[in-house]
Amino acid sequence: MDKLSKLKIWVHAARPQTLAAAFVPVCVGSSLAFHDGQFNSTATIVALICAFLIQIGTNFANDYFDFKKGADTDERLGFERATAKGYVSTEAMRNATAITMGIAFILGLYLVWIAGWEILCLGILSIIFGLLYTGGPFPLGYNGLGDLFVFVFFGIVAVMGTYYVNALQWSVAAFWASLAVGALCINILVVNNLRDIEQDRLAGKNTLGVIFGEQILRWEYSLMILLALVIPLYFFFQLKYDYSIFIPYFSLPFAGILLNTIWTESDKRKLNKTLEHTAQYMTLYAVLFSGGILADLL
Repeated sequence: MDKLSKLKIWVHAARPQTLAAAFVPVCVGSSLAFHDGQFNSTATIVALICAFLIQIGTNFANDYFDFKKGADTDERLGFERATAKGYVSTEAMRNATAITMGIAFILGLYLVWIAGWEILCLGILSIIFGLLYTGGPFPLGYNGLGDLFVFVFFGIVAVMGTYYVNALQWSVAAFWASLAVGALCINILVVNNLRDIEQDRLAGKNTLGVIFGEQILRWEYSLMILLALVIPLYFFFQLKYDYSIFIPYFSLPFAGILLNTIWTESDKRKLNKTLEHTAQYMTLYAVLFSGGILADLL
């Protein structure tokens, strides 16, 4: 196998389409810090790199552990997994996971240096739970806790942590903003679980869809979008932001298209495209929300 082919395989295994879940919380958290006059460009860049590395490391870990547990088979409807397809050995994927998480930890020490032990705790927990999502004796993703993990670590922890490394203090606004981010990150997982519900059931992977059924996933997706759209109202009425905070509502037509697809699409294979569109919508919402936050300064 030539070097270019190897590079393509590893890029594919990193699942770049999921990196929006790492970018979005840093985007929103740093925008809030800028709004409050606390922006630290170096801390934000390092936080973003660490977020990307933890996301990629988690993807590598999922690739490894899902294969070991028999969840990735030839019947898989989702994107190809490198280990399951035999493109990468289990040992190489395990090593890649360790190296990626290790680099994230080392870079994160800069954030610990400027922001203290709180960030050390959050960083270590993020890495540990990233591995425990599909690994360990009680993998979260196999026991109906994947959604909670995503909401907490890709929403609350990531947004508030980003704000903290900038401002060196916690923020009420960052907490409320993190709820919108966490909700939209969950929807990436919801689409994934809706698409793979039959394969997950056969593999003993008890996602919320396997436990409660497809309709619950559709309602969950809808409610998460609703939660994200309610948050600007809190900023306007309680935090006294300007009308610009409603800029995210320009994303409503796209939300409507996604909701229609989730409730009407019966071909599970087509949900791969919906997964990509959900990540794109999350990014659009975050950029608009960040724009609304910054426009409040005008």
